[in-house]
Amino acid sequence: MSGRTLVAVDWGTSSLRAALLGPGGEVLEERAFPRGILTVDPGGFSSLFEVLFGDWMQVDGRLCLISGMAGSRQGWLEAPYCPCPTGFDELGQRLAWIEPGRIAIVPGLSIDKDGVPDVMRGEETQVFGALQLLELADARLVLPGTHSKWVTVTKHHVTDFSTWMTGEFYALLRQHSILARTLPNNANDSDPALDANAFEQGVSHALHGQGLLHTAFSTRTLSLFNRMATDALPSYLSGLVIGEELKSQSLQRGDAVVVMGAEALTARYEQALGQLGVSVQRVGAGATWRGLRAIADTLPQPKNPTRQPTDIHPITAA
Repeated sequence: MSGRTLVAVDWGTSSLRAALLGPGGEVLEERAFPRGILTVDPGGFSSLFEVLFGDWMQVDGRLCLISGMAGSRQGWLEAPYCPCPTGFDELGQRLAWIEPGRIAIVPGLSIDKDGVPDVMRGEETQVFGALQLLELADARLVLPGTHSKWVTVTKHHVTDFSTWMTGEFYALLRQHSILARTLPNNANDSDPALDANAFEQGVSHALHGQGLLHTAFSTRTLSLFNRMATDALPSYLSGLVIGEELKSQSLQRGDAVVVMGAEALTARYEQALGQLGVSVQRVGAGATWRGLRAIADTLPQPKNPTRQPTDIHPITAA
């Protein structure tokens, strides 16, 4: 352990969250803001960071590690990608330092397959954090979201990963295709509660169908022939796009997958994977904090660290 209190930051495209972590990884305080990188004016990252976390950084010797899109070209400082295969140690060795020894950005990962590159930023920290939490050296993981990531880890190294625009395709079909006229209005950007049966039907149709370009239209025809209630259609469409994603993963009955993400979305993936006979381990948002804490613990301690304050007490992470 480095013995340093860590300011751990997950700075994404649309949101920003952070935690103050003790030397043992305990969460002392958490904060969240709707201040993703797209809301920050050019050159404004440093001043915004000071406003939001300046009080946390006032203690001499305190370290801040940032994962996510803050390391992109549109972010605070571009952090060059680590090419795969990449191990945990490489991340700590290739940090992009904003202020040497004080504030750094964790690099993302890149991979090139058949001459086509793929990238991730932020998910690598979650992956390595999850591996530590679950004490795994080898794993298959999925991080559902707007752009889902499927990751293969072998002997503590990310050896393969791929990106799937599942969430974005759902939103496009839901809001901007002919299907939007059939689906219930979601003016408040929300869908009816999940209909588990309709979702299962969508997953099954995707797994046995001829591809999303064909199966997506069934969302409309099931409604036209009154074979599915209107409020169930979003769940059915969700099942179609998630099933299409799973169909391409070469999963076998009896396989195991680690699923990380928001509670409602990981529950859907668990249900869909269950239809394939694949077992699931779910990991929450704490994997990011565990990953950043672990990276911090690989770094050397400052030569003359200032004594840490003693009036901060840990709280339970959300």
